[in-house]
Amino acid sequence: MTEKLPDFTDIHILPMFPYTSDDGFSVVDYLQINPDFGDWSDVENLAQERRLMFDFVCNHLSKSSKWFQKFLTEDENFKNAFISFDENFDSSKTTRPRTSPLFTEIDGKKVWTTFSADQVDTNAHDPKMLARLTEVLLEYVARGASSIRLDAIGFLWKQSGTTSMHLPQTHEVIKLWRTLLDTLAPNVQIITETNVPHADNISYFGKGTDEANMVYQFPLPPLVLHSFISGNSSALTNWAKTIKPVSDSATYFNFLASHDGIGLRPVEDILSNKERDEIAEEVLKNGGKVSYKNNPDGSQSPYELNINYLSALGSAEKLLAAHAILLSFLGVPAIYYHSIFGSRNDQKAVQETGIARRINREKLDKSKLYAELENNPERKQIYEKLSQLLKVRKNERAFNPYGNQEILDFGERVFALKREYGKKNLVSIINISDEIVTLSLSGLDIITQTVFSGTLNPYQYVWISLD
Repeated sequence: MTEKLPDFTDIHILPMFPYTSDDGFSVVDYLQINPDFGDWSDVENLAQERRLMFDFVCNHLSKSSKWFQKFLTEDENFKNAFISFDENFDSSKTTRPRTSPLFTEIDGKKVWTTFSADQVDTNAHDPKMLARLTEVLLEYVARGASSIRLDAIGFLWKQSGTTSMHLPQTHEVIKLWRTLLDTLAPNVQIITETNVPHADNISYFGKGTDEANMVYQFPLPPLVLHSFISGNSSALTNWAKTIKPVSDSATYFNFLASHDGIGLRPVEDILSNKERDEIAEEVLKNGGKVSYKNNPDGSQSPYELNINYLSALGSAEKLLAAHAILLSFLGVPAIYYHSIFGSRNDQKAVQETGIARRINREKLDKSKLYAELENNPERKQIYEKLSQLLKVRKNERAFNPYGNQEILDFGERVFALKREYGKKNLVSIINISDEIVTLSLSGLDIITQTVFSGTLNPYQYVWISLD
C-alpha cells in the first residue's frame, strides 16, 4: 500500500490489560499492560503520535484479579470491595443484559456477577473501592489517555428494589470524575458507553457540562441499517430531528460498527417490533447472528445483532453511503477498523469459539491486509473512498462537532441535513435507496469538487457547499 494510513486524530485501544475472558473485558489488573501487546512505554510512545482512548472497565473485574483475591481472603481493606449476596436485597427488578446468573458462588462467597461468572462487580458503595477506581482513572490520564471510555457504566450502582441501572448515585460518580478531570486534566474527555434506550443514554450528559463529554450515539447504527434495508429514511430522519447541540463541552460520539454487536434496545421506542424483526431477518440472511431477550409476556424479541456492518448492508456502495451519514452527523465520528478496511463476516472465528461477537473481531495480518488494500477491489474501493471522505471532512469547518444541525426532509429515499458553524454552511444529502432521485437543489459538491445538478444515483452522496 503506497498511501499512508488515514490521519485519524484519535485511536481507541480496546482493553489492553491482562484478562481471563470476554475478549479483554474481564480485566485482571487495571494498571498492567498485557505482555502479549507490549508495555506502558509502547502506549506512551503511541500517545505522542495520536490522541488515545482507554477503556475503563470500572463495573467489574476478573475473579482472578488481586483485588478480588484479597476480598476472598477477607483482607481488611478489601472486605467490602465487591458485592456479596444479601438475602434482604430485592434484586427482582434488576436489569439483566445477559442470561447468566446474577449471583455466582466463588470459593464459598456468593457475589454479584452482572455479565458472567468470571466478571465480579465492583462495589462503588465502598469508599475505599471508589477511591481505588478513581486512582485508576487518574493513572490513565497520567499514562497518556486523552479520552476515557466508561464501559457499562450504567450498571455501577446497585440499590434494593430498583433496576440498579442509571441510578442517581451512578451519575454522581461520573460528576465526581468529571470535576476531577476538569480541574486536573481539562483536555481529557469522559465518554459513557450505555447501550440502552435513547432517553436513558443521553441522560449521561447531565446538565451538559457536568457529566460525560460525549455519549455513544447508540440509535445511529440500527437506524442507518434500517434505512438501507427498507429503502426508507423516515425513521432516521424523524429521530435525527430530536438531536440538538448539547453544550460547548459536550457532544455525541457517533459510530456505525464496533467490537460489540448492533444493539436494538436503543431503538425500542423508535422502530416498531415489526421493523426490528425485519432488520434481524436481514442480518440472519446475510450470515449474521441474532441474540434474543425474553419478554414479560413470554415472547422473545431481538436484542443484539452480531454481524460485520459491510456484510449487513451487502455492498461497498451502501457502506460508503452509510459512512457519509456518519461523517456528516452532529458530533464526533468514529470508524471501526474493519469498516475502513472493508472486512466481512469472520465465520471461522464464530465456528471455532461459539462466540457470536467474534464475527466482527477478526484479527488481521498486516502484510496480507496491505496487499489486499492494493489488490482486492472491494477493500481498495472502501479504503480509498473513506480515506477521501475523512480528508474532506477534516478541512470543512461546518462539521465542527459543537456546531448546529438541521434535518432536511427531501422524501423517504433521501437522508439530508444542514450543518453550520460560524459562517460556514453545508448540506449533506445521501440517497439510501436503489432508485435515482431528483432534487431541486444544486451547488458545489466538496467531495468531488464538481457541480451537483440535482440528480442522485442509487446510494450516491454529496456534500453541497452553501458558501
